[in-house]
Amino acid sequence: MHVGRTLITGASGAIGRATAKKLAAAGKSLFLHYNKGEEAAFRLAAELAENHPDQIFSCVRADLAKESGPDELLARLDGPVDAVVYNCGKSQVGLFQDVASETVKEFVQLQLVSPFRLLQQLIRPMIRGQRGNIVFVSSIWGLTGASTEVLYSMVKGGQNTLVKALAKELAPSGIPVNAVAPGAVDTPMMNDFNKEDIDLIKEAIPMGRLGRPEEIAALIAFLIGSDAAYISGQIISVNGAWYC
Repeated sequence: MHVGRTLITGASGAIGRATAKKLAAAGKSLFLHYNKGEEAAFRLAAELAENHPDQIFSCVRADLAKESGPDELLARLDGPVDAVVYNCGKSQVGLFQDVASETVKEFVQLQLVSPFRLLQQLIRPMIRGQRGNIVFVSSIWGLTGASTEVLYSMVKGGQNTLVKALAKELAPSGIPVNAVAPGAVDTPMMNDFNKEDIDLIKEAIPMGRLGRPEEIAALIAFLIGSDAAYISGQIISVNGAWYC
């Protein structure tokens, strides 16, 4: 019997790394996807292998912002996948009318088309086996929308609807589909903002601070686990009571 692995996209980023560590600690073997963060991905795999020698950790590269990305990633998976954490993205801050058409195409591919195409293939064995799990890392802006982040808000809102629709379709097969929607989290994505802007954001958050990647990872790990088997079709906010 083949033991499936969890695929984490964007595993070289802050939330991806924290999620990989949580899932590895829970006994999961992992496919660690990256695009540009090769050094970080392989360093993470080595650390996980040292701490969990009985598990398998494989790095796989693909540019999911390109049309060919999903097929490249699928071709590099050398074993079955029993869960997916789709955690890809970057912010785009600017006026709506100034967003370039190429940027729109890239964001739609990365956040909507690529996960759609990936999951079309990856859920087939999950359905046959009547087991599996899918979690998206969405965003607070996919729920509320954000001025000067209209494109990012649009694609994250699309992910949320994908989650709700796919959850209904896969429910008879016992496969939960959910999303976590972080608020402002202390990751490199916040580098688009200066210190004054970040201080203003902290003041607006009732808890008075940014979230930590480990706090997002903890919820993802719970949703992947068996205790959350009856939770599906949910977009769960993690935002310190900001826009709750």
